[in-house]
Amino acid sequence: MGDIIVSTKKKENGGGPSTIKCPMLTATNYTVWAMRMKITLKVHKVWEVIESETTEGERNDMATALLFQSIPEALILQVGDLNTAKKVWDAIKARHMGAERVREARLQTLMAEFDRLKMKDSETIDDFAGKLSEISSKSAALGVEIEEPKMVRKFLKSLPRKKYIQIVAALEQVLDLNKTNFKDIIGRLKAYEECVAEEEETEDDHGKLMYANSEAKNGQTNHSPYNGDNYRGRGRGGRFYRGRGRGRYNGERYITERDASRVTCYRCDKLGHFVADCPELKLKLQEAHETDNTETQTAE
Repeated sequence: MGDIIVSTKKKENGGGPSTIKCPMLTATNYTVWAMRMKITLKVHKVWEVIESETTEGERNDMATALLFQSIPEALILQVGDLNTAKKVWDAIKARHMGAERVREARLQTLMAEFDRLKMKDSETIDDFAGKLSEISSKSAALGVEIEEPKMVRKFLKSLPRKKYIQIVAALEQVLDLNKTNFKDIIGRLKAYEECVAEEEETEDDHGKLMYANSEAKNGQTNHSPYNGDNYRGRGRGGRFYRGRGRGRYNGERYITERDASRVTCYRCDKLGHFVADCPELKLKLQEAHETDNTETQTAE
């Protein structure tokens, strides 16, 4: 608020002098300075000369002296020629009206930000509490303090409902929010936040364990002797199981008539052909056919 100027006023009834501090005017504290100076002038019984613009010598001089003690030298040079305390007061006010409008605009911006503020799911209680406290500090620096019950209700209202609805409902039922300290609410919510984090971590570990067990069971099933290429049932077409259609399944894919590179012949146990194309079988059939022809010729 600036430097403090000490003003001494003699007590009535023969008492000792009393000390009254005059605030020093700065470029940013006009509103608070005006409120303090009004009280100071009233204590010295000279506020009436500001309201009525009286030219009474002693009281006017006292009010002017107090004002001059609480303003910087540059401003004294600007208002030093004025002959009444009322004119000095009005001149100071006129020079700071621009600063007052800026202050009001900043306050409106802060209040709008305060109303829009919501806690994100990724934020922690400390993060959001820091944002609210920052706005409150800026508002207090501009001369307006946000009341603590308003801070408490704003905090509870701005929390993500899915995550904090239970604790918010409990606090609203148990506590008197008009008398609850803002720091107390932060402490309770932080404790709840830690409990929720521990529970989520436990559930996550349990889910990972179940997934690992499931993967292990799937691995054992896939390595069963009755799965995939390991199943080698003897069918009519070859070592791998095949159906009656033109496609034949070998555990991984269907084998067509033209794809015999991986087929094992049922008769000779050699790769590369089906049983219908087996050279040994063809040789046997040819020999049998020649035998039949010889026997027929002999019989005739």
